[in-house]
Amino acid sequence: MTTDAELSRDTARVAGQLLLALREGFGPIDDKDAANELRKRGDREAHLRIMELLSAARPDDAILSEEGKDDAARLDAERIWIVDPLDGTYEYGQGRADFAVHIALWQPASRELSAATVDLPAQGLTRSVLDPISGPPPLPTDRPIRIVASRSRPPATLPQTVAILAETLAAQGLNKHGVEIMDVGSVGAKVNEIISGRAEAYVHDTGFYEWDVAAPYGVAMHYGLAPSHLDGSAVMFNQMPPYVTDLMVSHPALVAPLRAALQAAAGS
Repeated sequence: MTTDAELSRDTARVAGQLLLALREGFGPIDDKDAANELRKRGDREAHLRIMELLSAARPDDAILSEEGKDDAARLDAERIWIVDPLDGTYEYGQGRADFAVHIALWQPASRELSAATVDLPAQGLTRSVLDPISGPPPLPTDRPIRIVASRSRPPATLPQTVAILAETLAAQGLNKHGVEIMDVGSVGAKVNEIISGRAEAYVHDTGFYEWDVAAPYGVAMHYGLAPSHLDGSAVMFNQMPPYVTDLMVSHPALVAPLRAALQAAAGS
């Protein structure tokens, strides 16, 4: 029998290939209307395929999908799949590679994401809790520390946070090259930048939904990163409404100085 983690990974890959094929066969995307039509079709077709595969394999499980109708019955379910069929919809319509498929399984009894996959089809990459890991590398000392943030909704205090963090890291002898801000699309793609060693943290403080967060959160934990709310508390899933107020995903060595910088910037 396919395990939950295998089902998550394999289903995300199927949806990812569907999205690639749809975009490649769509024709010219030379105006806003065409891009929006592609985005709508991608969201819908990936959602339907994921629902088909998960429902066939786990008919008794609840599914919370961005593109589906929410059902309060999920609040009493023992197993809830949390799905974003196309995270980074804007980037997908632009022909970019930083979009993703998110599929995670939340089990309320254990407060655990027991399966999680971020598929990055345009990058030919899948991140899953099945991946072999060796832990995050040391913080870089030959380049600036990099903080990933939303292109459209970065934290208002991020420039102050970056300045404070750069001073702290230099004073502690951890990094003398400063701190940069990176612009990446999907939440899953942002977390992948940290896993890949191209960035060290991701910060978001203006809220988003559980389907944006669940799979990247589970994958980040698997890879030895430190995902949490900005105050350090764990994110709980299967809430009503399914809303997550804020998120920080960090290299473990950066957690304390980054959180202190965020607090200092917020108080300035």
